[in-house]
Amino acid sequence: MKNTKTKREGRGNGCPLYKKCGGCQLQNMSYEEQLSFKQVKCIKALGKFCHVEEIIGMESPVHYRNKVQAAFKSVGGRIISGVYQASSHRVVEVSECMLEDSLADEIIVFIKKLLPSFRLSAYNEDTGRGFLRHVLVRRGFSSGQVMVVLVTGTQLFPKKKEFLSALLKAFPSITTVVQNINGSKTSMVLGKKEFVLFGDGFIEDTLCSCRFRISPRSFYQINPVQTEVLYRTAIEFAGLRNGDRVLDAYCGTGTIGIVAAKSAEIDVVGVELNEDAVSDAVFNARLNKSENTAFFCDDAGRFMVEAAKAGERFNVVFMDPPRAGSSPDFLRSIVKTAPERVVYVSCSVETLERDLLFLCKNGYRVKKIQPVDMFPHTSHVECVVQLCRK
Repeated sequence: MKNTKTKREGRGNGCPLYKKCGGCQLQNMSYEEQLSFKQVKCIKALGKFCHVEEIIGMESPVHYRNKVQAAFKSVGGRIISGVYQASSHRVVEVSECMLEDSLADEIIVFIKKLLPSFRLSAYNEDTGRGFLRHVLVRRGFSSGQVMVVLVTGTQLFPKKKEFLSALLKAFPSITTVVQNINGSKTSMVLGKKEFVLFGDGFIEDTLCSCRFRISPRSFYQINPVQTEVLYRTAIEFAGLRNGDRVLDAYCGTGTIGIVAAKSAEIDVVGVELNEDAVSDAVFNARLNKSENTAFFCDDAGRFMVEAAKAGERFNVVFMDPPRAGSSPDFLRSIVKTAPERVVYVSCSVETLERDLLFLCKNGYRVKKIQPVDMFPHTSHVECVVQLCRK
């Protein structure tokens, strides 16, 4: 696979907050240099397994994040909003970011300016008082639908109707607004309790010709352009054939499994620990008339252990674990159930290397490795790996 042509972006000082924020670790490099850096990183960690294909970059590697969240804080009587400085709990004030969706940034800045006129304060973590903690904005890349989540320290929302009216008048493209309550002393952004203030409480987007519902707490890839590249590569590596039984582990809202189910006459079983994501996955299967899919709320490792005990077999396993990689139980269950093909989608080359070493010592070999630049200007790199039984 050939690398997508990329526009050359200027070095480091393209963002005045580069050194304060710390979110763009590679902004001191041109984009071509970033891709070379990530290619070498993948080769050093994974080249022992097989040839590493040329990384697939973005044509325009800016404003790609369709999910933007900002922390709100009162400093010297003034409300600021922005991101937490890397490795700290200090908020760096940000009004626009070269990685984030521009409309989302505009909405967040508007909300910050709107708060004083309604005598609403920012939440104080030390005292546990105040109103607004975070604002989360999610935007459908193809649908254009916009969700705004107001994360508040208390359920009480003075002048709620007037506040909503002002926000929707300024941004008529907003399709839903949700109030999420998080009064706990925690680093987690979202609480468990929420209320829909306007619209349906979710948005929809199209990915790989399939429609997906996105709720406030469900996982959905933040770079839709590169996600299509990533998923199409994963499905190509799976080599799906009619009659295959497929496991979509760590399935999130069911994206890979539902897209795969469209490509062949197969049965797909998805497993995910996040209850909201599973609810979305079930809804998404109905939305796409995908009758050959089933989704379960469970830990992927535990699910595979039970599947192995019950003698269940899968021809293909898709696995897309979090940054910490897969669990030992899950990997051992793969070895025990012995699927013919495993497609591993990883956002960490370090944990990917560790897990591939285990699988290669226990009956598998790596055939293809394709890096994809999902997060330009950061040090992260995504990889799709094709494994087959020896």
